[in-house]
Amino acid sequence: MIHSDILIIGSGITGTAVARELSRYHASVTVLDKGCDIAEGATKANSGIVHAGYDALPGTRKAFYNVRGAAMFSSLCEALRIPYRKCGALVIGFNDQDQKTLSELLKRGITNGVRGLQLLSRKEVLSLEPSLNPEVLCALSVPESAVVSPYELAFALADDAAVNGVRFFFNCEVCRILQDENAGWIIKTVSGDVFSCKTFINCSGSGGAEIHNMIAGHSLRMIHRRGQYYLLDRSPDLPFHRTVFQCPSPMGKGVLVTPTVHGNLLIGPNAEDIDDPLDTSTTSEGLTYVLERAQRTWPGLSLRTNITNFSGIRAHLELDDFLVGSVPGTPGAYEAIGIESPGLSSAPAIASDLSLMVAGDMKLRRKETVVPYMGQPVSFLEMNDEERRKAVEENPQYGNIICRCETVTEAEIRQAVNRPVGARTIDGVKRRTRAGMGRCQGGFCSPRVARIIAEETGIPLSQVTKNGGSSRLLADSVAAFLKGAAQNDTAEN
Repeated sequence: MIHSDILIIGSGITGTAVARELSRYHASVTVLDKGCDIAEGATKANSGIVHAGYDALPGTRKAFYNVRGAAMFSSLCEALRIPYRKCGALVIGFNDQDQKTLSELLKRGITNGVRGLQLLSRKEVLSLEPSLNPEVLCALSVPESAVVSPYELAFALADDAAVNGVRFFFNCEVCRILQDENAGWIIKTVSGDVFSCKTFINCSGSGGAEIHNMIAGHSLRMIHRRGQYYLLDRSPDLPFHRTVFQCPSPMGKGVLVTPTVHGNLLIGPNAEDIDDPLDTSTTSEGLTYVLERAQRTWPGLSLRTNITNFSGIRAHLELDDFLVGSVPGTPGAYEAIGIESPGLSSAPAIASDLSLMVAGDMKLRRKETVVPYMGQPVSFLEMNDEERRKAVEENPQYGNIICRCETVTEAEIRQAVNRPVGARTIDGVKRRTRAGMGRCQGGFCSPRVARIIAEETGIPLSQVTKNGGSSRLLADSVAAFLKGAAQNDTAEN
């Protein structure tokens, strides 16, 4: 049995943010995740928008945490050396009803405390984004909106927490939670590992209601809402410089077109309620819907540069708001669940409040000093010629390009594996370094990445996976395959 003072279930953006905050106190902290890595749920597959807060209903937890959290992002990303860009956003309308909706969103945003909101005319909108549909009638300008890489932020939060003592355990799906007079809580997992803690915090994303229902006197219902996306290749001359939304609906903020912090263009998502929270497949119907809706925003949209499609699952609670705080009637249990959009934007504020609640109830002392997290080195792609020359001179592995599409070097891949919470899968390397994120989607570099993972970790090459489980890249050696084939031929003859 593995014991800690505090145990966090879930290592998405909320769980890692909470872990980092609690690492500032004198307490042992453990994080469990059923996935094979950090950010394997909604955090790895969302729009990456730091919403300003104009959409959330005033008085809700979503509104409260959205505006507070968004205001924390610039300094947080600077501290963790994570790319962040305040590109602004436009919510566009095409008719009189849309114009009324935008006026309501303006009032709502002002009530929530969002700065800089402004209604724009057709002429003003098209002067800002000339690639927009010329039939646009009006727009709400949201200058405080920003973009970030959500999984890169989660990795950095986890690394910061880890260098300050937090332990992370993966492939640990919780199946039972018991109260114990001495230990407090006993957490059992499908893998057979058992953990104990004085306090636990449920940050388990799509599994949030299931964990809640194991211990609480009242049940919750989670609605799993899938959204599908197109990702277009990098371009130095993107047709849009701001995030462009259409008017929102009860199912979400609608199909958007947005630049990413790495120079791609992201299009999506749709919104479809599904039964299986793990079903992140894409469908012809869903992608067709996204394309048709996006073409209303951008008539010139072409999929010629589309490099991949993906989907993510939003954890939508039936009560349609976040649940943050202690679990009623269950001392020692806390939760941050139903953290759908604007969950990414809200995560820093949720983590701040939740850690203060836990620390106060447990009477924890803050550490006098913390180990500073220095972030990751500047990527080889972003270095200038002189910086590249020095990097190769100091470490010749910088001179070996593994991923041609994104110019990722051997040195960077080895660094990704050896981070405080390092990559153990090909996708883990991809999201930490962008090796495999480019036009060929890993077709060239995946075998080389797998070899480096095996060398750095001691995992047999045949056991290295794409994204955990049975997703192994290799079946066996050629010699073993040929030997098996020969034996089969002999047996048949």
